[in-house]
Amino acid sequence: MTEFFANILAPLLEAIYGGIRAIMTADTGVLSAYALAVIVTTIIFKLLLLPLTIKQMNSMKEMNKIQPELKKIQERYKNDKEKLNMETMKLYQEHKVNPMGGCLPLLIQFPIIIGFYRMLQQPAQYLFNDSSFVFEEINKSFFWVKDIGFSANHVFESGAYAGMTNGIVIMGYAIPVLAVIAAALTFVQSKTMNTGAQASGQAAQTQKMMTYMMPLMILMIGISLPAGLALYWVMSSLVTIVQNYFIYKPVRKSKGEI
Repeated sequence: MTEFFANILAPLLEAIYGGIRAIMTADTGVLSAYALAVIVTTIIFKLLLLPLTIKQMNSMKEMNKIQPELKKIQERYKNDKEKLNMETMKLYQEHKVNPMGGCLPLLIQFPIIIGFYRMLQQPAQYLFNDSSFVFEEINKSFFWVKDIGFSANHVFESGAYAGMTNGIVIMGYAIPVLAVIAAALTFVQSKTMNTGAQASGQAAQTQKMMTYMMPLMILMIGISLPAGLALYWVMSSLVTIVQNYFIYKPVRKSKGEI
């Protein structure tokens, strides 16, 4: 399964890399054509996911509308959990609302993450097999990260970076800056999806998971896996934050928040 997604992503990333490399007069700086290709690929996928994001917005709007009715049901059947669940599901069905709809775009991203991970884990197997580029020799830096194919605490054993850590080192410790930024932006992203409605039940649990659990999970992924995955998530979150600002702006405006 992981190879399937990696084989889909590799030709696109390779084509974008080739286009960027053709434009750049030199690829020896701290921002490599390879890192830029990962960034552009991420943006393309976010644009492809935009219809799902809009669907998510519509689901959130409907959740806002039914909050008064949902609270009445909770008050009426607070001592009958089975009846409460039945009436709640009936309300969701009547208004065609999926309380888990907010997670859909996120869940769809996981196959993309898996594909990126596999491709970055074994890049020579998937990238530049039929081109003049030798993957091991191309620049894969991103500012303080010397090679986004390795995790932040990776220490190079040979080559130009022999003995060097793949990131910022403070007092002898490798600081996974990209992972921290990715986690922080995940938290901000969840806040930009908050339209001001007080969710309850399963919806409240979903919001809590999105707000607090996801940043921690992204931090752990960013620390232990290739830095290119953290770069992907940083760019994905930035695009989502911008999208959410414009998508949820009418909802916030109707509530007098802007």
